[in-house]
Parts: sequence; structure tokens; C-alpha cells
Amino acid sequence: MNLPPGFRFFPTDEELVVHFLHRRASLLPCHPDVIPDLELYPYDPWDLPGKALGEGRQWYFYSRKTQERVTSNGYWESMGIDEPVFTTSTQKKVGIKKFLTFYLGDSQTNWVMQEYSLPDASSSSGRSSKRSSRGSTSSSRKPDYSKWVICRVYEQNGSEEEEDDGAELSCLDEVFLSLDDLDEVSLP
Repeated sequence: MNLPPGFRFFPTDEELVVHFLHRRASLLPCHPDVIPDLELYPYDPWDLPGKALGEGRQWYFYSRKTQERVTSNGYWESMGIDEPVFTTSTQKKVGIKKFLTFYLGDSQTNWVMQEYSLPDASSSSGRSSKRSSRGSTSSSRKPDYSKWVICRVYEQNGSEEEEDDGAELSCLDEVFLSLDDLDEVSLP
């Protein structure tokens, strides 16, 4: 999937969780609906172009949360880094960002995945997870946030993360910047 010319997709962690993942998990519509559903684990990271939303050298997609992270040529392994995602306005925890790296056999590659998930209220209490497994009607009405994740996959260049690579301007950015320069030009 691609965006129309001139549009860029560089969401923050908070935007990915609040505006995309939370709406998806709650079965609410998301406009624009640009991020596709993708079962990641049959695909190697270099197979994502054309299947996931691509922006620059990053790919975004929704997937079902699973512990099975094996592809046909390798596997994704957790880097042991889980970061909370907070809102900028209230500093409320709205999600978790987990870092994974792709391995070909025993060799680590430069491919990185950031897997965003929503906090799971049932994981904090064993009783609530037992209650939901018995099929209580009140828990069946609530969205099961634990089933969905949103992923950002990119290939690291050396020690730099691709996430911070925002130096390239779109055509519209260049037009708007050139309009700002018109104020400095004196007309006859």
C-alpha cells in the first residue's frame, strides 16, 4: 500500500497506539484506513514491500499477537527491550513498545521490528483472566486488546535507527517552504 504523492506517514509512538491500534482493537473505523492487516510470520522482512504500508524504508501493518515468530528463512527474537508509550499531554501509559531483531539461522541481521501493543488489564490479575476463560458475558462484550499489535519494521544502517531519518522533504513541504521565502522578496 502506498500513500498519494506528497503525503508522508511518520507517526509518533503515541499516534500509532492511540489513533491506530486502539481504534483497531476496539473495532472502530480508522480514517484514513491505510495500514493493512498482515500475518507477519510467513514473511521475511525483505518481503514486506507491496504487502505492508511503506514509507521510506519503514513498513507498517496490523497483526495478531503471537508467540510464533518464525518465517521461512529465519525468526524474530526479542531484544529484551520493552518501553512504555505515554501520552504527551497527560503522561498516561497507553501502550508498550517491544523491540525485536531478525535472525537468519544463528546470524543477527540489521532488521528491527517495533511491536506496539495495548496494556492488557487482565494480565494484572489472575482472577480476571480466569473469569474471561469461563465465558462470562460481561467480558465477552469488552474488546480484547491483547489480540492486536501494530508493527513498524525497518533495516538499521549501522548504529543509526531509521526512525529518526526525517531529513527528506516531500514536494508539498518544498512548496510551502518556498512560499515562506516570498515574504523576504521585495516586489517592484
